[in-house]
Amino acid sequence: MPDNTPAADAAHDQSRAPGSPTVAATAQAFLNDVAHEPGAAKPDPIVKGSNIMRQFGGLKAVDVEHIEVQRGVITALIGPNGAGKTTLFNLLTGFDEPDTGEWAFNDRALAKMPAYKVARAGMVRTFQLTKVLSKLTVIENMRLGATGQRGEKFWSAPFKGLWGKQEDEITTRADALLARFKLDAKREDFAGSLSGGQRKLLEMARALMVDPELIMLDEPMAGVNPALKQSLLGHVKSLRDEGRTVLFVEHDMDMVRDISDWVIVMAQGQIVAEGTPASVMANQAVIDAYLGAHHDTDLTQISPEEIEAEAQAELDGKEQKS
Repeated sequence: MPDNTPAADAAHDQSRAPGSPTVAATAQAFLNDVAHEPGAAKPDPIVKGSNIMRQFGGLKAVDVEHIEVQRGVITALIGPNGAGKTTLFNLLTGFDEPDTGEWAFNDRALAKMPAYKVARAGMVRTFQLTKVLSKLTVIENMRLGATGQRGEKFWSAPFKGLWGKQEDEITTRADALLARFKLDAKREDFAGSLSGGQRKLLEMARALMVDPELIMLDEPMAGVNPALKQSLLGHVKSLRDEGRTVLFVEHDMDMVRDISDWVIVMAQGQIVAEGTPASVMANQAVIDAYLGAHHDTDLTQISPEEIEAEAQAELDGKEQKS
């Protein structure tokens, strides 16, 4: 349950005030008292979910008993390939529907809510494979990210006098974001001409056109050359420093250690561990999930019967799940 003490209320208010220098430090301090266990309760969660399950045939891609994401910090969602991380992203943001479960953003239930309404509520995500509109220019991609545009309405679209001023304001905001992400020189280029790293930057910049409270990044470093990696890392940190919340999926453990305040670990659709980066990296369940239970064992010292028994137990478990 959220902490309703005056201190927690103050942290909540600060986390909504972009630019406040105490936002990250205050939110990180609250994590000091959070239990390092799966589904741990947070003092001021921006997202809460319970019993979220998504099954494809006989495979449970996601089977999360409880999850909470702390407001105002950077949380990494890690796990081996096939752990269910992107599927969980899709469920939370309305791009897919779970078989069971309930979840909320700022205490607002999101079940059955379409993805565009989730984004309008302030919960925006990017994709592992970037979703830029290749045949539109960079600035046109940015303008499309803004919500509530009067020029998009059927009856007002023919009359520029009704929406021209608003579009000018949107363009000014878009230009400021392009300058921040060092894409202003590409303003009139087609988005399809950008490199993979530049597309990641454009997608992140476009997400900010919604002025979201929570930004969910799906493998932001995938396919990015080393020259742009540091730039992306800096931008992710700046989102937290503005008072926003960041939840990201990543396989680069150096990045996870560098920028995350909290780590949630998934394996086989379930949350198997939570904690600070240092505690998670030393967690045996995490090591086993990534490397296998016998990662540091000389297999010649294990009897064939033991290996066969463990293999059979795993097969039996998979058959029961299916």
